Formats: sequence, C-alpha cells, structure tokens
Amino acid sequence: MGIVLRQSFRNTIIIYGAFLIGGVNTIVFYPRILESEFYGMVTFLLSASNLIMPLTAFGIQYTIVKFYSSYETKEQKDKFLSSVIFLPLLIALPIGFLWDYFHEWIMSKVVKENQIIESYTFFIYLIAVACAYFELFYSWTKVHFQTVFGNILKELWNRVVVMILLSAVFFGLITKTEFIFYLTIAYLIRAFVMMSYAFSMYFPKFYFKLPDNYIEVIKYSGYIILAGSAGAILLDIDKIMIPGKDAIEKAAYYSVAVFIGSFIEAPSRAMTQILQPLTSKSLNEANTIEVESLYKKSSINLLLVGGLFFLLVNCGVGELFKLMPEKGYAGGEYVVLMISLAKLYTMFLGSNGAIINNSKFYKVALPLALGMSFLVYFLNTFFYFTLDIGTDGLALATLITIVFFNTVKLWFVHHKFTITPFTAKSWKMILIIFVLFSAFYFWDFSSPEIEILEFSITPLINIALKSVLITVIYLYLILKWKISNEIDLLVKKYYK
Repeated sequence: MGIVLRQSFRNTIIIYGAFLIGGVNTIVFYPRILESEFYGMVTFLLSASNLIMPLTAFGIQYTIVKFYSSYETKEQKDKFLSSVIFLPLLIALPIGFLWDYFHEWIMSKVVKENQIIESYTFFIYLIAVACAYFELFYSWTKVHFQTVFGNILKELWNRVVVMILLSAVFFGLITKTEFIFYLTIAYLIRAFVMMSYAFSMYFPKFYFKLPDNYIEVIKYSGYIILAGSAGAILLDIDKIMIPGKDAIEKAAYYSVAVFIGSFIEAPSRAMTQILQPLTSKSLNEANTIEVESLYKKSSINLLLVGGLFFLLVNCGVGELFKLMPEKGYAGGEYVVLMISLAKLYTMFLGSNGAIINNSKFYKVALPLALGMSFLVYFLNTFFYFTLDIGTDGLALATLITIVFFNTVKLWFVHHKFTITPFTAKSWKMILIIFVLFSAFYFWDFSSPEIEILEFSITPLINIALKSVLITVIYLYLILKWKISNEIDLLVKKYYK
C-alpha cells in the first residue's frame, strides 16, 4: 500500500489545489464575469463533450491498464501500444464527418430561449476528442505507476486556464465568445503535452501488426466503450436535460451545487489513479490476497478522508451560498447533500470498480452501466419533468441510481471473489460521521457582520470556525479509535 499512499497523497494535494482554484472560478469568477446564462452554456458544452468522450476514446484508456501488465516481452508491449493508439480515430473521424447531423439533433433538444448554444456545438466534438487522447496517454503513464504529472494536467491545467481566461474577459482582453475558443485550444494543447510526457516515459517501436490477443483486446474495448458511454450519461445527463425544460441559467445554478457536492471525491480520484494499475497487476498475477488487501485499505482510508470533507462541505454549505452574487444559486443545499452522499458511498466501496473492470468478469460492466444510464434517465424524467420538483429531483435521481447499482457491484464482487471492503472499523467510521453530521448540520456560528471592499466576509469566518471545530473533534476520534493503520503510522512518524 506504500506506493498507493505516496502517490495518492501527492495526487490528493494536487486535486484539492485544483478544487480550490475551481471553487474560486465556480463561486466567484464564473457568476460575476460570465454571468449565469453564458456560464450555463459553458456547463452544457462541457457536459455534452463528456457524454461523447467515452465513445471517441473507444475505451482505450481502460484497455491499456487492463492488458499492458499481461505482456511479458517488449515486442508484445510495443505491438499492443502501436495498435491501440490509432483505435480512437475509428470512431472520432466518422463523428466529425457527420457532425452536422449531431448538431441538428442537439439543437432539437433545447428550448427556443436557449438558442445561444447554436454557434458553439462543434466545440463539443473538439473537446471530446482532445479529452479522449489525453486519457489514452494518461493511462500510458499509469501502467508505469507514474500518475502525478498526468494528474496535474487532468485536475489543475483546465482550472488554471479557466481562471486566466476569465480574468482576461474581466479586463476586456478577450470576449465571452473568444473564451470558449481559447478554452477549447487549451484542451487540445493539454492532450499534446500529455502525449509528449507519455512518449518521454516509454516510446515504443511501432509495428504495423496487431498483438496476438487482438480479438480479446478489441472485444474488451467494445464492452468498455459501451459501458463508459453509458456511465457518462449518469454523470452529465442531468445538466444536458435542463435546457430542454428551463432557461440555461439553471444549468449554471445546478452545476455549482454539484461541484460543491463533488468536492469530497478528490481522495477517491487521487487513489484510483494508482489503484487501477495495481489492482490489474494483482488480478493478472492471480494474487487474490493482495486484491483483498487493496480493497479493504482503500475503503477505510477513502471513507476516513471523504467523511471529513463530507462533514465540512455539508455543515458549511448554507454559509457558502451566501457568497454567491445571484439568488438563483442559493437553495441548493439538498443537491449538495445528495450528491455528496452518492460520492461518499462510492468511496466507501474502495477499489470495487477497479476489481470488476480489470478482472475476467469485466463484461458485467456493460449491463451495469446500461442499467445505470436507463435508471437515471427515467428518474430524471420522472422527478424533473413529470413531478416538476426541480434540480433537487435530478440530484435525487443520481443518488438513488448510484446507491442501487454500487450495491449490486458490491454484491457481485463478494459473490465472485468472496471478499468485501468492510471491517469492524468501517462501522465505527460511519458512526463518527453520522454523529458529527447530526450535531453540526443544523446550526452555524453567528459572527458580527464584517465587510471588506463592500464584500461580506462573515460567511467565510463562520465556515472557518465551524470547520476547525469539526476537524479537531473528527481527528481526535479517528486517532482515539485507531481507525486507519496508515494514518496511525503517519502520525507516529512525525510525532514520536
């Protein structure tokens, strides 16, 4: 678990730094500089590109992680990499050629007042292709157990670029339209930088010959491309559906709440970068003991860290919304709570997804992903359009879908491998989170009103005071109950 913790720690620092920058962009810059309508359009374009990215990627980012460690000679590895690097073009090029039809379909799904999207749909395609090749080369580095640089590009690059571009809009250096253009260019540049780094780490001898197990490789990619495309629906379909019923500004309001709720998943994203190749390697070596060890340790450590940020986010979100410039952003507390609960439950299951995707049972990922996409679409339609309960309904649909299907995945791994991620410490951890949430969710500090340059910093003071109190009690309890061996060893190392 040493390499997991080292790189996970570095990646967590990077991701939380990225979330901090993203938070400033989301809460301060976007609403004040782009305003809600244009911000809503940016949200729609990026969500739409996320929907088609798995299709253009052809599932290669997962294929590399699964198969690379199974090849024993350099020639076998080079044949494999030579083949997969061109596979995304088999889908990306036809999609680009037929984009006029995709454009017409997209425009048929939005209401008339959201026609601002009309001139920007091709950027969806460009960003999707750039992200697909970025993920391919990021996986190229993952299989060599080097994830930090790629994580910087994945998490920090876009957020820093957005901050720079929003500043340029604010100072009149570029227009809002040019913001979209330059943001797309930044995605393309990021893909080329990742490619250069991947080639500097390992540059294969290119063969115009398929690997011996090419049928298995293509079959796996086919399953994963469908599973990935279906899985992407779960993440972004809600933001895509909003312009079909309400003004596009609501996509901006909802996006902010989802961003805040997703803040807790940074440790999971960081640990997954290195857990995937390690789990794949253990499975390829039939080392079930190591698979189970990774499963349990990832679960308790992700629940520990995620639980703290779950408490900090939800117990301070009311004050946080007071910082927003428009009233439309407020009232998203339940969206934040439901999204963060969904994320926390996923973290609680540790390397569950990595075990399924990298085992011989990977085919089950397709029906599971399809089931998730159908259920979330049905529930979104029912809650948002039929019952008309607003964006709370979209978040509820996401929560129900994630809890149900993650529970199915939990049962499946237990059924096939007779392992679970749970220990006695898991239930202690849940008790700590529940008690502290119940104690701190329903009240806030009431500091006197303080303004700096006509900007009230009182909510920030209230959040800081409450966060310090929660953190101190939380850390005391996990150390007192010895929840995590890794955390205990880390503390003993620096505080003997």
